[in-house]
Amino acid sequence: MSAVLAGNISKFTIEGKNNSVDITGLENSNKSRAVIGQILYYENIRSNSVTMEVAISETDNLLDSLPIRGGEKCDITMEDNQKNKIRTTLYINKVTNVNITTQQSEYFLHLTSEESFKNDQSRVVKRYEGKITDNVRKILTESTSGSTGLKTKKEIKVDETAINYNFIGNNKKPFYICTWLASKSIPSEAGKINGAAGYFFYETNDGYNFRSIDALFKQEPRGSYILTGTQNLPPETKGKIINYTIDRNINLKSNLTLGTYSNQTIFFDFYSLRYNKRNYNVSEGGVTGSKDKIETAAKEPIELSISNFGEETSRLMTRVKDVGTLPSGKDIEEQLKSWKNSPYDPTYDSEKTMVQSIMRYNQLFSIKINVTIAGDLSLRAGQLIKCNFPEISPDRSSGVNKRTAGIYMIASLCHKLISTQCVTQMTLIRDTFNPN
Repeated sequence: MSAVLAGNISKFTIEGKNNSVDITGLENSNKSRAVIGQILYYENIRSNSVTMEVAISETDNLLDSLPIRGGEKCDITMEDNQKNKIRTTLYINKVTNVNITTQQSEYFLHLTSEESFKNDQSRVVKRYEGKITDNVRKILTESTSGSTGLKTKKEIKVDETAINYNFIGNNKKPFYICTWLASKSIPSEAGKINGAAGYFFYETNDGYNFRSIDALFKQEPRGSYILTGTQNLPPETKGKIINYTIDRNINLKSNLTLGTYSNQTIFFDFYSLRYNKRNYNVSEGGVTGSKDKIETAAKEPIELSISNFGEETSRLMTRVKDVGTLPSGKDIEEQLKSWKNSPYDPTYDSEKTMVQSIMRYNQLFSIKINVTIAGDLSLRAGQLIKCNFPEISPDRSSGVNKRTAGIYMIASLCHKLISTQCVTQMTLIRDTFNPN
C-alpha cells in the first residue's frame, strides 16, 4: 500500500482490532493507494474535548480489513511551515459520508479524546470538600465511586479559586461537574478574592484547562496579526490576516431577553426560608452594591445608545442559594456543629458570584470576529492575540481601525490541513470595542 502525504501530516496511524496501519508511512506501490484528503483539528473554550475530522480516500478497504468500528486509537503528528507541531492521540468516534464503489472508498473519520468516552461511562457520586480547583483535579485524575473515572494523565492547568465549596456528585458525569463548578468559581491570589466570577473548563492539545476569564485576559498575546495587501509587515507583526468577518449582528431584544444590560436574580435560602434580590446593571459595571467592577477587554464600559436600556430590569431569574448546604465534617454531628457555628463563609458572596458569572458569559461573546491566518499549530483556544484591521474607506492609505484593533481571545480554532495548504481559522471574542 502507498500513501500520498496531505500537507504537513507526518504521521497518522490507526490501530484496529486485528492490526494497525500507518497511512503516511507506507512505501509507494502500484497495487494500492491511500490518501488523506484533509484534516480539521478543533479546539473551543466551550468544549470539554478536542475533536478532529479526517477525510480519507483509499482502495484497500480499511473499513473492513482493520476493521474500523469505532474506538480505534489514532496517533497523529502534524507540522506547519514554522515547524510548530501537534502530536496527539485521539480515538475514532464515528465514520460518516461513506461512499464505496468497486474501485475506491471515501469517508470521514471523526476523532475525539479518550477521556470523552470515559466521561460517558463515569459518574461522580463522592462527597467533596474544600477548594473547587483541588476537587476539579481529583475528579479528572482519580476514580469515582462505582466507576473507573477519567484518570487522565494529561496536564491540568487551573487558576486557583478563592472559596471552599462542598458538594456531592449526585451521579453526574465528570465533565458536567467541572463545568458546573466553573460557574461558581472566583479567582484568588494569596488566598484572597482577586477578580470577578466566571471560569471556563475546556481541553486543548496541551491538556485540560480550568481557567478564570480574568486570568485569560491577563495573558501576554501570542502575536500580532494585520490585514494588509502588502508583504512589508511591521517588525512587531507575526503574520498576515488572510481574510476576516466581523459579526455585527445586533439584536437589542435578544440582549434584553438575556438580561445582558440589566437583570434581577431572586435567591432562595433553604436554611432561613428567606429570599433575597440582587440586581445587575451594566452601566454600574457589575452587581449593585458591590465595590468591585468587572473589567472589559478594552478597559471601557459597554456602550448603550439609550441609557435607560441598562437601567430597567429586563430579565428576572430565580436561583437556589446553595452555599453552606453541605457543611464540613466527618459525620452528621460534626457537620451540624460546623453549620451552626458558621452558616456562611464570610469570604464568599454566593449571590454575587452567580450573578457575575452569568453576565460575564453573556458579555464576553458580545463581539465576535472570524479570521483566517497562515497555519500556526502553536495557537490554542483560550490564548490572546492582537489584531489590526484597516478603516473602511475609499482611501487605501487609511490607517488602522482603532475601534476594532487590539486584544482578542481565541474562543475557538480550526487547524486545517488540505493538500499542500495549512491555515488556522479562529473565532475571536471580546466584550467591548475600544473607545473612539
